[in-house]
Amino acid sequence: MATFLGIDYATWWYLVIGACFTGYAILDGFDLGAGAVHLFLKKEESRRIALNAIGPIWDGNEVWLVIGGGALFAGFPKVYASVFSAFYIPFYLFLVALIFRAISIEFRSKEPMIWWRKMWDISYSVSSMLIAFALGLVLGNVLIGLAIDREGNYTGSTWDFVNPYSLLVGATTLALFMMHGAIYLVMKTEKRLYTRLTIIVKNTTITFAITILLLSFYTLLYVPHLSHRIKENSWLFFVPVAMVLAIANITRNISRQKYRYAFLSSSVVISLLLIIIAVELYPNLVISTIDPAYDLTVRNASSSEKSLGVMLTVAAIGVPLVAIYTTFVFWTFKGKVKLDEMSY
Repeated sequence: MATFLGIDYATWWYLVIGACFTGYAILDGFDLGAGAVHLFLKKEESRRIALNAIGPIWDGNEVWLVIGGGALFAGFPKVYASVFSAFYIPFYLFLVALIFRAISIEFRSKEPMIWWRKMWDISYSVSSMLIAFALGLVLGNVLIGLAIDREGNYTGSTWDFVNPYSLLVGATTLALFMMHGAIYLVMKTEKRLYTRLTIIVKNTTITFAITILLLSFYTLLYVPHLSHRIKENSWLFFVPVAMVLAIANITRNISRQKYRYAFLSSSVVISLLLIIIAVELYPNLVISTIDPAYDLTVRNASSSEKSLGVMLTVAAIGVPLVAIYTTFVFWTFKGKVKLDEMSY
């Protein structure tokens, strides 16, 4: 088995996919959260400022989703096929919501009528919430496992994805993104809107804290396979401890009105949550609820070693370039939002 730095190619590709989805969750997470809290802003000027806070970057953030999805298809085609077969309805909702979110942002300011702008405001906010919730819904089902057979075919029913655990993961994901997005908007605004958003930040942070506590208790009690690796390897205990400290640091920085550090801490929380998931699932990618022998792992579901080797070379060049471009865009549009004739 071919390796690089003592790690096999399939595991490297697992890490690449994890890094891409983590980048997507952090970057698109805050503009999805900004959309989810959009209707809490009542004034026209406030909504325009909030839209322009994400205007230059929201579509670039979605590049990470494209990279992650493409990497999953290229590196683990069996997993891609099984997951998409199991979640036709959530993924259709996700794609429709992505479309409506994009056209809501672009169409809202094309006409001056109040009813026109309110319609697209609702479409923008609802679609943002649907995207965040659908992502959590899919993640929750992947964590508890899917009914896949020996050939990797999904054998469950159409509505199996609706279950208490996946709904709780969806709610937690939505709450996390709303907090993340509200913190970002505070960083980009000032005066009355800034004051209004500080209240929204506190409320969304409390909501997230409640949902993550409920999810943690539910996982420990009813989904034991998601905590066995940390129990078996005591040195991994620092990961959930670091996550708890990062959550505490969010509230600490919010109370001190240091929102840049709060945003950094919320990004760390997202990263650590996904690291915990990656650690607990590995080497599995999809757990079979029919028979553990049917689990799709990084080894039995991966592409050929030659393909993985070539793709890793491409990823080693392409992913850093995208990261550099993303950093450049954020640097270019840093600072508070100012409305002008070119604004949304």
